[in-house]
Amino acid sequence: MRELDSIAIVGAGRLGTALTAALRAAGLSVEGPLGRGAVPHAEVVLLCVPDGEIAAAAARLGPGRLVGHCSGASGLEPLAGHEAFALHPLMTVPAGAPPQVFAGAGCAVDGATERALETAGALAARLDMRATRVAAEDRAAYHAAASIASNFLVTLEAAAERLAATAGVERALLAPLVRAAVENWARLGAERALTGPIARGDEATVARQREAVLERTPELAPLFDALADATRALAAGEAARPAGAKAAA
Repeated sequence: MRELDSIAIVGAGRLGTALTAALRAAGLSVEGPLGRGAVPHAEVVLLCVPDGEIAAAAARLGPGRLVGHCSGASGLEPLAGHEAFALHPLMTVPAGAPPQVFAGAGCAVDGATERALETAGALAARLDMRATRVAAEDRAAYHAAASIASNFLVTLEAAAERLAATAGVERALLAPLVRAAVENWARLGAERALTGPIARGDEATVARQREAVLERTPELAPLFDALADATRALAAGEAARPAGAKAAA
C-alpha cells in the first residue's frame, strides 16, 4: 500500500475535531472536519459520527474509496459497499483536547481487506497509538470493557466522593489514592494491586464501612455490596481470566 498522505474526516464533534488536529499535526493533509451531510473528495474517509448514523453517512459516499468509522462497538457491516476499516481510539477525548491526546493510547482496528486493515494501522501509527485488531464478533465485549474501565470508573469515583463529603473530605484528597491504585493495577495486575480490608480478610472493618454507607448514603448500599462481593472473589483468586478467553494482543 502506498504511503497514506491525505484523508477526509466527516463529523465535527469532539472526536472528529481532535482527530483532524492530531492528523494534521502528524503531517497528513486533512479535509474537514466536515458536516455529516458532506461528500468529501479524498480517497480515504473516516466517519466520526454516532453509531446510528454510520450507515447513512457511508451510503452518501461514492464507490472506490477506503471508508472507516470510529465506533468501538460496531463491526464493518454499516460500511457495506465500501472497502471498510474501523479505527477506535481507546482514549477519552475532552473538548479542546491537544493534538497529542492520542499518543500512547491503544486503538482497536479492523479491515475488510488487507489494504483497509493496513490503512487503519497506518493511521494509528501516525497518531502514536498501539493498534490491536478486534474482530466484529469481539467488538461489543471490547467496548463494554472500555466502558467499565473508563465510564464506570468515573461513576464509582462519584460514589466515593459523595460518601467522603459526609466526612468533610474533598475530592482532591481522594485523587492521589485513585491515581496510585490505577498505576498499581496497570503495573502489577488486579490481584497483586488489591489492598484494603477485604484483601486482608478484615470483615469487621468491612461491616463498619457498610453501616456507615447505610447511614449516610443508603442509595449506595447495593453498589457497595456488589463491589464488596466482587472484591472478595478477586482476593480469593476467583476472578482469573475465564478458560477460552483471548489473550491480550
